[in-house]
Amino acid sequence: MHGLEGEVKKRWQPQIRAKAKKKAVTTGGIVVSTRARFGFTAAAGTTDDARIRDITQALPPEFADQLFTARDQGAGEDQLRQIAADGLAQMYFRANNSRAHGLGVEFTDVERLDIEL
Repeated sequence: MHGLEGEVKKRWQPQIRAKAKKKAVTTGGIVVSTRARFGFTAAAGTTDDARIRDITQALPPEFADQLFTARDQGAGEDQLRQIAADGLAQMYFRANNSRAHGLGVEFTDVERLDIEL
């Protein structure tokens, strides 16, 4: 039975992952949970010193789509981290771009990064 179980699981998992991915990029988005160093730049050259923060934030489907598309196209860690940083900047630090307009976010020294679909 172990052989059959392995074959079923091998075929089942890709289907589950594909459905979860489709939901994430169309309606559900993703949740990013991270512990990393965040620093900021704002208008007129002002800055805020970087510090370690623990952040858990839902990101809308367009960021899930960007991450999956970039990964599928062979993007490196730096490019994927930048997409996550852009999403966190927009949704967490700028409250979906409703405040802190022009605030740039630096996302470095990642200690932990988890993504949930």
